[in-house]
Amino acid sequence: MAACPACVLLLAVLLCGAEGQGNGRGKKEVSGGATVYLGQDRDIWRPLIHTTVNLSEISSSIKSSFHFRTFDPEGAIFYGDTKDGKDWFVLSLKDGMPLMQISREDMLVSVAGGPKLNDGKWHLLEVSNQGKFVILEVDGAPGLVVGMRSTKTEEVLTAKLRLALGGVLMDKELLVVQFEPQMDGCVRNGSWLNLSVPWEAEAEELWPCYQNVRPGSYFPGTGFAIFNASVFEADEVTVELWGDFNKMNGTIFSVKAPGQQLMFALVANNNTKEVALTFGEDKISMKDTFKKLVITFQTDLIHVIEDEDESKTTAFRISPEGRPASLASWREGRLAFGGLLGEGEDDVGSQFLTGCLEKIQVQEKDLDLDLAVKHMSISSHSCPA
Repeated sequence: MAACPACVLLLAVLLCGAEGQGNGRGKKEVSGGATVYLGQDRDIWRPLIHTTVNLSEISSSIKSSFHFRTFDPEGAIFYGDTKDGKDWFVLSLKDGMPLMQISREDMLVSVAGGPKLNDGKWHLLEVSNQGKFVILEVDGAPGLVVGMRSTKTEEVLTAKLRLALGGVLMDKELLVVQFEPQMDGCVRNGSWLNLSVPWEAEAEELWPCYQNVRPGSYFPGTGFAIFNASVFEADEVTVELWGDFNKMNGTIFSVKAPGQQLMFALVANNNTKEVALTFGEDKISMKDTFKKLVITFQTDLIHVIEDEDESKTTAFRISPEGRPASLASWREGRLAFGGLLGEGEDDVGSQFLTGCLEKIQVQEKDLDLDLAVKHMSISSHSCPA
């Protein structure tokens, strides 16, 4: 009758230091102690890197640590399992706080709490076993404690332990608490039981982490994020954008309904320092330096305010001939951030945005790009500083 030894090992061994060496399977091998960007392009639930170890090789103390940094409030950090996935452990973030979920034999446990970690700072996370408890410490202080005691006889574990970073290997439907897996974050300096086993990467090259980051959504000029505009249905729609518009280049957002021409597009030109909102043959051009733009779309009126300054307000009434490109058509269309929706139903233009949108709100609510259909090159929650 004891605490979950498999779960303790899953917590303690994950991200162990690795030495690169050939594996004969064509997979790139990396060090578990390396700096790894968790948001790299792949199937959103698939781990970025993974490895397998023999439990018999674990001989050091049950204590491990790594550094973690993110502005993202939700996503998968690491996973481990034994018995070919019958017993498993997942560490993630939910609402910015650590969330641990553990499945072992007759037990299914979920616990969340501790300090919020999505402040963009590097945090030292340490996991240890103390008797019947698994303890997660954050920057040297207790952050999360899980107590487990089974009614079944404790098994001696001698099999394999699978470890994974940035995703899961079990059926996600088994999770007690569902969460969005995409994590715009970084892990570095893993120190794990002094083991030296290689990790296999799913990608040929791992994306680097920016040395310094700030909150926002970063568009590197290679893709965009698309939402169904119907989710913003209302009598009027307000889009609010924060950022240094003079440093952006390309399409900030566009709107298009099925079977119709492009309705609206907001485009920044870094050469002319102009930001232009176009709708049909009409255009509103802005050349002032501003850091916030509020655009309100009504049935027959477009209202634009720069930096919440009423003296920098532009209102443009849509003529009856232009009414198809109005709020009614908006509700049937698609809203894209970072690119220009093309003429064909599945076609997209090449005017992708390069730059940082520090904040995006629609209907006064923050927009999470992780909920969009988006190109994985976009960092949903961080921009290079």
